[in-house]
Amino acid sequence: MYLEDCIVESNIKVSEKYYLMRVKSEKMIEKTKPGQFFMLKLKNEIRILKRPISIHYVDKENKILEFYYEIKGEGTKEFSKLRKNEVINIQGPLGNGFNTDIKNKKCIVIGGGMGIAPIKFLAKKLMVENEVIVLLGGRDKESIKITKNFQGMDIKIATDDGSVGRKGDLVEYLEEILKTEKVDFIQTCGPHKMMEKVGEVAMTNSIPCEISLEARMACGVKACVGCSIKTKSGMRRVCHDGPVFMADEVVEVELNIPCSCEGER
Repeated sequence: MYLEDCIVESNIKVSEKYYLMRVKSEKMIEKTKPGQFFMLKLKNEIRILKRPISIHYVDKENKILEFYYEIKGEGTKEFSKLRKNEVINIQGPLGNGFNTDIKNKKCIVIGGGMGIAPIKFLAKKLMVENEVIVLLGGRDKESIKITKNFQGMDIKIATDDGSVGRKGDLVEYLEEILKTEKVDFIQTCGPHKMMEKVGEVAMTNSIPCEISLEARMACGVKACVGCSIKTKSGMRRVCHDGPVFMADEVVEVELNIPCSCEGER
């Protein structure tokens, strides 16, 4: 884990409330794994707590960290106003990310809503030695414009209103694929109910499945117990033991918590 002042390379408005911020990092590039998150500091001292944002992508060649986020409150609204060459203090990488030590398998990665955020980095890592199907979905075309940033991937899209891709939810899409495809591993991030259903489908088909959870957190470094959840192995802290857990390990998670990528805490 590092604490670093990073220079903003760009902070692009992707659609109405969605932004893609790229920052230069000298220390954190090599240690960052898909599914991990960072604590970003606000300049407004009134907002003491840093905001946890999951990593969207890592450009090792150019030493760039990418963060895809949605304006959800005053904190992320402040981030959206950052401009090129401004400095932002970042702590990370934090948490337990997705398993990428997988070889010669057929994998499905699923991102729903802001759960799309960590999927690019994850899919790129897995694609090196596996066959990967990427399922992405959202409410409408505005919520999935970031998919233009997923070049070179086998992407399947679903939207609630049918404005892009097929109309319907990602769980139905997954079930349809599993009728004809033999899949070895599933990984997902998104709304809790979606991940819960994805986990159920995976377990019904005897497929290992990882899900990325979140609880409202203050510290991000296991110093408090605010993000504790119940698992088959006992109480665990999402910021340290997660945010990624095996689906069959999670016993009880509050249904009103956001996914690990939504940005505003």
